[in-house]
Amino acid sequence: NINSATKEQLESLDGIGPVKAQAIIDHRKKNGPFKRLEELKNVDGVGEVTFEKIRKDVSLTGTTTLPAKAEAKPAPKAEAKPAPKAEAKPAPKAEAKPAPKADAKSAPAPKADAKMKADDKKAEAKAAADEKKAKADEKKAKAQAAAEEKKAKATADADEKKAKAKADADQKKAKAKADADAKKAKSEATADAKKVKADAGAKADAKDAKADEKRAKAKADAEAKKDAKKEEEKKK
Repeated sequence: NINSATKEQLESLDGIGPVKAQAIIDHRKKNGPFKRLEELKNVDGVGEVTFEKIRKDVSLTGTTTLPAKAEAKPAPKAEAKPAPKAEAKPAPKAEAKPAPKADAKSAPAPKADAKMKADDKKAEAKAAADEKKAKADEKKAKAQAAAEEKKAKATADADEKKAKAKADADQKKAKAKADADAKKAKSEATADAKKVKADAGAKADAKDAKADEKRAKAKADAEAKKDAKKEEEKKK
């Protein structure tokens, strides 16, 4: 029971030495009883690897019992053999064996925990770098989109201005041509009217000349006739 076990009892767990056992007790005193087994990973020195080793051997409630191997061996030897032998043999086994096992199993744990912490730190750094890069890429994409939109607007404005200038020029050119055509038509009409007038005057003059010629001929005929009559009278 990780909420009531003593330091010595905690040391019997696989991968838990004196330092980690004391750390568990200190954490328990500072933060109160553990509410979930996973909270063991919040204890200094207890990482994922160590937690997985002891997970099946710990609980939040109940009575703490040491492994039968540690409790059963000394008793039969103490009762079956003479006192001198019972004191000589159990002592080395009880003191020598658990200590090396605890040291041997707990020794790699700090390295594994350190590696896991280093990996976690590296993963966090990578995640932070990826997030920073994603934000930078997003900012760059927005800036590029804004620039392209600005460029497209400038191009559209320039095209519109160019189209308007061309339309104005075409309209001006069409008006100038229309004015020129109207002026030319007016000039031609004036010339035609003048020519018609001139032709009419010429015809009138010709008619008058013909009339004058007719009158002159009639007068000459009358004079000739008069003269002839005078001549006849003279002959008589």
